[in-house]
Amino acid sequence: MSDDAADESRPGKVPPKPFTVTEGHRQVRSFVLRQGRFTPAQQRAFDEQWPRFGLDYMPSGSRGTPRDFDAAFGRSAPRIVEIGFGNGEALRYSAARDPARDHVGIEVHAPGVGRLLNALAEDDARNVRVFHHDAVEVLTNEVADGSLDEIRIYFPDPWHKKRHHKRRLVQPEFATLLVRKLAPDGRLHLATDWQEYAEHMWDVLDATPGIANRAGPRGAVPRPDWRPQTHFETRGQKLGHGVWDLLYDRV
Repeated sequence: MSDDAADESRPGKVPPKPFTVTEGHRQVRSFVLRQGRFTPAQQRAFDEQWPRFGLDYMPSGSRGTPRDFDAAFGRSAPRIVEIGFGNGEALRYSAARDPARDHVGIEVHAPGVGRLLNALAEDDARNVRVFHHDAVEVLTNEVADGSLDEIRIYFPDPWHKKRHHKRRLVQPEFATLLVRKLAPDGRLHLATDWQEYAEHMWDVLDATPGIANRAGPRGAVPRPDWRPQTHFETRGQKLGHGVWDLLYDRV
């Protein structure tokens, strides 16, 4: 692995912050940039590995069309997007075990992006590209409609206080956007360790046209083998939380 641990006590500079999501005339973010310690190893990852694995966000108006991912990966293959990949543990795991599909990760927190860049370089990964930007803008402006084989959202911030529920990522408008980006027979996979957020996801997604819950209304499935048990999940289980995996198929 990288030398992140040895460098943790020496903070480095943090890359530019990603843009804010705009909804109507009001800016609402589903995240807060708590960057934490950005180590020299993570900074070197941006300096040295971003040209290889990174994708710079470009609004559609700057390019005129969605991004050509076939050109970015150098091949045509089914494509998975993971939104909010954290430290990249699940993304790295999936990419190594599923080389036939290309993986696109989206994350706003720079330390996690830096850790994943180092890990991908160690793995000599060929089927991963990364955005350090807001997922709503990336999906809207960079990803063509009907082009994704799968979208994954693992352990998003539950924003458990009622006054913060509007910040939750899974909302009706966002769900509609996800459905639009999925290919026919595509799949949406979410996981959470907060029961109230699972209930919220069911409220939103079971009512969203174009997808069907594989386990039936308000249903969940056992953790699929393509998702590793992450440190978020382990932490939640230690706190006595359950874990809910929700699978939706494009119909």
